[in-house]
Amino acid sequence: MTTFTNCRVVTGDGGATRTQLAVSEGRVVETGSGPIVDLGGRIVLPGLIDLQANGGGGVMFNADPTVDGLRRIAAAHARFGTTALLATFVTDHLDRIDVAIAAVEEAIAQGTPGIAGIHIEGPFLAEAKKGAHDASKFLVLEPQHLDRITALRGGPTLVTIAPESASPEMVAALRARGATVAIGHSNATLAQAQAAIEAGARGFTHLYNSMSPMVEMAPGCVGAALSDDRTWAGIIADGVHVEPEKLRIAFKCKGPEGLVLVTDAMPCAGLAEGSVFHWEGQAYVGRDGACWNEAGVLAGSALTMIAAVRNAVRLLGVPLETAVAMASSTPASAMGFHDRGRLAPGARADFIIVDRDLRSLETWIGGERVA
Repeated sequence: MTTFTNCRVVTGDGGATRTQLAVSEGRVVETGSGPIVDLGGRIVLPGLIDLQANGGGGVMFNADPTVDGLRRIAAAHARFGTTALLATFVTDHLDRIDVAIAAVEEAIAQGTPGIAGIHIEGPFLAEAKKGAHDASKFLVLEPQHLDRITALRGGPTLVTIAPESASPEMVAALRARGATVAIGHSNATLAQAQAAIEAGARGFTHLYNSMSPMVEMAPGCVGAALSDDRTWAGIIADGVHVEPEKLRIAFKCKGPEGLVLVTDAMPCAGLAEGSVFHWEGQAYVGRDGACWNEAGVLAGSALTMIAAVRNAVRLLGVPLETAVAMASSTPASAMGFHDRGRLAPGARADFIIVDRDLRSLETWIGGERVA
């Protein structure tokens, strides 16, 4: 048992803070004994949870769908406060998705720190809002695909679909198989988006980006996301993907219980400004906190979760406790992580130690320091 003292502990639920954290056998406990660690006034936050991480540390999950690739991605993000992530596999052929799911299954079975599940972002998307995805690989979701894309057993599966490419019946079938369904890369009408929500869709992938906007008499996917309290919305708070005023509007509509900070990180996350990587014959560069392909199209981000928290505090003008909730307890609730995202007795001892400028100093997963 270890007790961390002389610190400010943010619990993750937006409520009051504490002045010490006791950990025993990988769990948070009410009170502790044994070794005392004086943190000298630093801040302890619950481990940050990223529902959309395509890569990091020079590795792209699509390019290296292996346990080693996942370990390297998770380790890169752990340095910046992420203690759990959904390894995100973007549009590809179905046999490659099979490989990705198997890799995540094995990584979880091996206890790879930080790997908590999978996010399948495509191929059931809409060409009109393809972004940097390869539309030649897009498919319409059919019954024969369902068992295949929900094969993961060791952790949760998040599937991003466009309602144009996945009927309400298919959305309901995904939910029946235990998947969480998010709407994204879609040019759907308000009615189409609402039909998907009625069928069980509960999230929106990178709000505002690659989805039908609100215009005059057509509220689109954005209108559906902002108006329906049953849903949560991921948002990339890097200052590039979403203008600050639009971020503030999203926060006013969804609140900290419905807005989820995500990175949409690419391999340039965790690397130096201007870092370049290559994937499927194209060069990508990390610049100004975002990632761009050769055509100048936004292709994910170079964001880290602790940077997203800092940006939320700065751009939204909210207390640290509120920003942290959007990166911990809110994504945990969205994915059913009942013992993550909060520093309460009985929860996993997933936490980070930061300085007063919110720079990540140490990351602990299950009571073990990993970064």
